[in-house]
Amino acid sequence: MKRFAYNDVQALYALLENRTKRSNAEISGRVASIIARVAEGGDAAVRAVTEETDGVSLGALELSAAELDRLAAQTPPALCETMEKAAANIRRYHEKQKSEGYELREPGRLLGRIVRPLRRVGVYVPGGTAAYPSTVLMNCIPASVAGVEEIIIATPPKREGISPAVAAAAKIAGVSRVVTVGGAQAVAALAYGTESLPQVDKIVGPGNIYVAEAKKQLFGRVDIDMIAGPSEVLIVADDSADADFAAADLLSQLEHDAFASAILVTTSEALVERVETALQAQAARLSRAEIVSQSLGAYCAAVLCGDLDEAFSVANAIAPEHLEILTEDPLHDLSRVRNAGSVFLGAYTPEPLGDYFAGTNHVLPTNGTARFSSPLSVDDFVKKMSYLQYDCGALLDAAEDIVRFAECEGLDAHAESIRVRARKESSVRGEPSKREEPSKRGEVSE
Repeated sequence: MKRFAYNDVQALYALLENRTKRSNAEISGRVASIIARVAEGGDAAVRAVTEETDGVSLGALELSAAELDRLAAQTPPALCETMEKAAANIRRYHEKQKSEGYELREPGRLLGRIVRPLRRVGVYVPGGTAAYPSTVLMNCIPASVAGVEEIIIATPPKREGISPAVAAAAKIAGVSRVVTVGGAQAVAALAYGTESLPQVDKIVGPGNIYVAEAKKQLFGRVDIDMIAGPSEVLIVADDSADADFAAADLLSQLEHDAFASAILVTTSEALVERVETALQAQAARLSRAEIVSQSLGAYCAAVLCGDLDEAFSVANAIAPEHLEILTEDPLHDLSRVRNAGSVFLGAYTPEPLGDYFAGTNHVLPTNGTARFSSPLSVDDFVKKMSYLQYDCGALLDAAEDIVRFAECEGLDAHAESIRVRARKESSVRGEPSKREEPSKRGEVSE
């Protein structure tokens, strides 16, 4: 664990910023080439790229309903029950996020907002060395709550098929179709559509650097959730914190990959000592000890602060994906938090609780983007449209102001769109009026 004093915390900020600079021109070029091949060649290109990158020869690009049922049935009943409980928690939390739009009615005019679900969404589910059914639940349930008509997941192919747990999660979450394609080619296929796969409106979900780069390059053709970086946790703690709890929570992030970060920001030097001892003892017992040893040496740090004001200043500057508050009064200290993806309050609210079960979403902004972005939510799967209606009198009352704006911006046709209505209304009434011909200065002509 690296150590920093509050006065030299800028060095920690630089370390974390450099951690995320993994994209390079070679990867960008490869991804661009894959996207172009899929856009041009459709299903055949998807199969060819998959064979080249994954060593798997694909037949159909998606699972049949019967095959999905067969795989889901292999999931242990106890795990299915756990996923059902988690799904209920996720659904209940996200139901509160639904918005119905609104109307503003005044004499002669009506203004409103409509909220509509996206029609079709693609969800990328990683499937390399591990299975991630929680990714299915966290991405697909908010889409379902939003009212998305068709939810399609894409997950890398394996010779033995996809993970039974992922199949079971897909059924629980209400997934419409399961595509057994991974990597940049899956993102491209969802963005462009192919002979057998429809084009989606939005692509969400985590993935490796190739998936992230593909989402980045295809943003604009489709919407995306975010460009996710390595996982991160920051713990703000005082001397009341349990060192074993803090160490376990730091390690729960460090086991993700070699670039994961785990930061302890505390007012207690004694706690730093206790946490370092606990880290070494616990890390030795983990199954992913090799990955942990890399991230522990590279991106695990402690910052010693003079008081909690300094500690929360550091936390807000880093804007972590996960923020744990292990202080005497964590709920009171929540008011100090300005930037974080998700906040975990107290000794018995560890980060894995949010990852899997409580109901809050685990798709969170990383790399400091919690300064301006939010967790995945129902809002990510809807769009908002405005509508308005004026009657003749209301428009004529506003005509002079609208013309003045248009002429200020040099848009004569905009101004004429208003004038033509004013002229016609005056003609219908058979009376020249002050509204008849707003002048080029935006004034009413006599």
